[in-house]
Amino acid sequence: MLCRFLTLAILFSACMPLPLRAADLATDESAIRDLVGARQQQAWNKHDAHAYAELFAEDGDVVNVMAWWWKGRAEIESNLTRMFAGVFHESTLTFTQVDVRFLAPEIAIAHVRWRMTGAHMPPGLPEPREGLQTVTVQKRIGKWLIAAFQNTNYVPPPAAAP
Repeated sequence: MLCRFLTLAILFSACMPLPLRAADLATDESAIRDLVGARQQQAWNKHDAHAYAELFAEDGDVVNVMAWWWKGRAEIESNLTRMFAGVFHESTLTFTQVDVRFLAPEIAIAHVRWRMTGAHMPPGLPEPREGLQTVTVQKRIGKWLIAAFQNTNYVPPPAAAP
């Protein structure tokens, strides 16, 4: 009877997902940092809308600092092509901090602090100078891609009341 119980216990445990190993976690975190940090910054600073859109899943979406919601890789590329030809033609984006938190082995949230120079916004729209991105990334077929992206301009908090 004990032998049958041990056999069943071993078979059951073999069906359970293994915890993410530290080496896998470090490799995935590095890949995410490269995606949302280095590759995003590089594509933006080259003003390459296609390369930037390729960082996203086909069904990924963007909510930019103006709360404009772009759905899907094609719409992201189309809108960025226009933006790079106009207001962001001379812009330079620099990332100052990337924090990664895993929600599951194949899903993570990255918070990315950024600074921008060279944007030329039309009258009435705030010029992006610094902010915070919240980026949801998902590993699909072994590749990390941006699934959802929210960008927020930083506004200094008001001075404390006396």
